[in-house]
Amino acid sequence: MIFAGKRPNNLGVKDGKLAPCPPSPNCVCSQASDSLHQIAPLSFTSTPEQALSQLKSIIISLPRTKIIAETEFYLYAEFKTALMGFVDDVEFHLDRNSSIIHVRSASRLGYGDLGLNRQRIEKIRALFNQSN
Repeated sequence: MIFAGKRPNNLGVKDGKLAPCPPSPNCVCSQASDSLHQIAPLSFTSTPEQALSQLKSIIISLPRTKIIAETEFYLYAEFKTALMGFVDDVEFHLDRNSSIIHVRSASRLGYGDLGLNRQRIEKIRALFNQSN
């Protein structure tokens, strides 16, 4: 794909944290402290295993999505836009002690995203809360 870009090499969890967002407005992260990038994590009342399994089912059900990496506390998926095939990198990090799942959604290319990354996480949150 012409607009796919290269997969970032700074993804994953380091010291309990997802990668920080770049200064551009095309990224949201539940571990960010600034209002431009900050978004609430997902919270759950089920077991951590059930929560991650449910989240994975939701991601698989969404169009143009591919799970790239998965562990017992981490999920990384690529989401492709319908029209131009732009790729967004979306990560989820399970915090067992707090019963939350931290989220990060970032566009690979470009500067702005018209709020798409935030909308995606809120859609996933709505689906997750329905089933949780």
